[in-house]
Amino acid sequence: MDINGFPRQFARTRRFTLGTPRQFTVSPDGERVLFVRSASGTDARGLLWMYEDGQERLLAGHPAPSGGVTAYAADRDARVVAYAADGELWTVRAESGPEHRPDSPPGAPEHASATAAPFRIRTAGPVTDARPSPDGTLIAYVTDGALHVVRTDGTADRLLAAPEDADVGYGLADYCATASIGRSRGYWWSPDSDALLVARVDTSMVRRRYIADPADPEKPPVAIRYPAAGTPNAETSLLVISTGGDRTPLPLPHAVPEEQTPPGAWTAPAFEYLVSASWGSAGPVAVLQTRDQRTVWVVAADPAGGGYEVLSRMSDENWVRFQPGTPPHTPGGVRILPWVRGDVRGIRIGDAISPEGLYVREVVGSVGERVFFTASEEPTEVHVWSYEEGPGFVRLTQDPGVHTAAAGGSTLVVDSMTENGQSVTVRRAGRPDGRIAVLTEKPLVIPAPVHLTLGARELRSRLHLPSWYAPGQERLPVLLSPYAGPGLQVVTRGRGWYTAVCQWYAEQGFAVLATDGRGTPGRGIAWERAIVGDRLGPVLDDQVDALHAAAERYDALDLGRVAIRGWSYSGYLAAGAVLHRPDVFHAAVAGAAPADRRLYDSYWEERFLGHPDVQPEGYERSSLLPHAHRLSRPLMLVHGLADDNVAPAHTLRLSAALLAAGRPHTVLPLSGAGHLVHAEGVADRLLALELDFIQRALARTADVS
Repeated sequence: MDINGFPRQFARTRRFTLGTPRQFTVSPDGERVLFVRSASGTDARGLLWMYEDGQERLLAGHPAPSGGVTAYAADRDARVVAYAADGELWTVRAESGPEHRPDSPPGAPEHASATAAPFRIRTAGPVTDARPSPDGTLIAYVTDGALHVVRTDGTADRLLAAPEDADVGYGLADYCATASIGRSRGYWWSPDSDALLVARVDTSMVRRRYIADPADPEKPPVAIRYPAAGTPNAETSLLVISTGGDRTPLPLPHAVPEEQTPPGAWTAPAFEYLVSASWGSAGPVAVLQTRDQRTVWVVAADPAGGGYEVLSRMSDENWVRFQPGTPPHTPGGVRILPWVRGDVRGIRIGDAISPEGLYVREVVGSVGERVFFTASEEPTEVHVWSYEEGPGFVRLTQDPGVHTAAAGGSTLVVDSMTENGQSVTVRRAGRPDGRIAVLTEKPLVIPAPVHLTLGARELRSRLHLPSWYAPGQERLPVLLSPYAGPGLQVVTRGRGWYTAVCQWYAEQGFAVLATDGRGTPGRGIAWERAIVGDRLGPVLDDQVDALHAAAERYDALDLGRVAIRGWSYSGYLAAGAVLHRPDVFHAAVAGAAPADRRLYDSYWEERFLGHPDVQPEGYERSSLLPHAHRLSRPLMLVHGLADDNVAPAHTLRLSAALLAAGRPHTVLPLSGAGHLVHAEGVADRLLALELDFIQRALARTADVS
């Protein structure tokens, strides 16, 4: 292991994400697989690839310093592909051509011949979200909030919808949709390629935030619209726009009738959230959610503006979670809807209900009447499943790990993350057909975790010990390195970048423990909702319980020297740990910690804590600021000053409260860094600074004891 070289590799590879194939599209006939992969494990330049007949071929790449291809969209047959590179619109045809070996320099013309030359299309401005029509004759794109359509040959650019003012946009998703709901799209083509279902977003009522660069005081701040908890959201409406420019507003429901509203301390029955939308053979379909998130309707609308039909109504006393990727029906008309079975989130396909105990994660596609989805029987594993009448529900992946898939024709592309790393396998008619190369660098520090189930709540945990440690040696200081927040698991049977970081800390002489506690996905509805009204308490209790249970099992853990580190939610958890449990935690590093829950976005916070004006006690309980006077342990606060997700104000307010209480602490501002810190020279140095802070803090603890 090269311990000293790991931090630089971590930064150089952008957390081992470069060289990873992603965004798979399988053609309906199963013959072609499109995907994006950067040029190598250290080159960030994105390239567009096609896998066909067992071979990879380069479709499009752009020379440095261009960022290359980061995203693309294809027509119905996966032959016409559109993408934006540095704001320019390009199209390329996915046609057969010479083989390009993945180990030769991608993008270099002397070594690689593209199947067809990419063609640049002149546009009205910088392009966002370009998408071909299903028949491949047109490409829609958004520029400066205006929706355009242009012919694939670059002619006849037409403006379909122009924003009425600077606060209105067509064809893009609002902040809550992209940051919290998971919807990045703002328009959808009709099956006949003659019209589009378009979201109109008005942000005029959303409060502004300003991001400045203190290192460059002459640079003006950038204003963003950010809907914090309890403040107005953007208004999203849907309309149908024909390729000729005719506009028809869709008459969708505005609110849930009072008699159908679930009772609660705070009710907000207006449909403020567009969760998802689509336009299939049955016409436009929208999934709408109320502001209090306790009601979801699936609505089919008449594209001529003649009304709507409610296909499904779901309500819950806490919140309704709609499975990602859930379409309203298969091509044959069989409906696919979320289904709650006891404490487990399942799925209903026609009259068939997923097996008892199977936690459904996401619907990843359908081929004919066969539906593919991912699900868990054990929280640390995610497998690919299928359903069709006759065979019923069938699990398609077996190796322990986290798997997902894309399908078309008889072809299934299985993207697997196991403890050996990532692999991408192409199957045809159920048999292996080949692999798509993964160019990610192998970590200089190879994770070797022990997977544990700890305590009365059977907490799933990973324990990393130094490779050189032998039982009976001197006990090791303990470092907790969890995430533990909603929406993400880090304790899985897959080797992610975070497992390599944990092992690196272990090689420095720590016993490193990561635990997924209450609030994380994969363990059932009651598990997810245990944090309602309290974002911190139950999660912190689980970390403490896992620590003590691991120490009972492994004598290597020294409970007299315990630190905790984290970023974003886990940064909040780390700071809360030393504030509330100094008897357990002796030092903490808290990065980008959302310390004041009122400052975070409406969709995420109101789901767990309600409206801050109606239920202020949850925000008070979950905020770190009122507890600043409790700090008695070393605490380092780190924050990127260009963070537009968790505003630097969170850390600055916590620091001010600590200062007012006379509590010494360390603040490390990262100039120019956003919420994700990956730049070389920053991410690597930050790892070293965190390590130094923790080592010195625990050394002082040992000296005192």
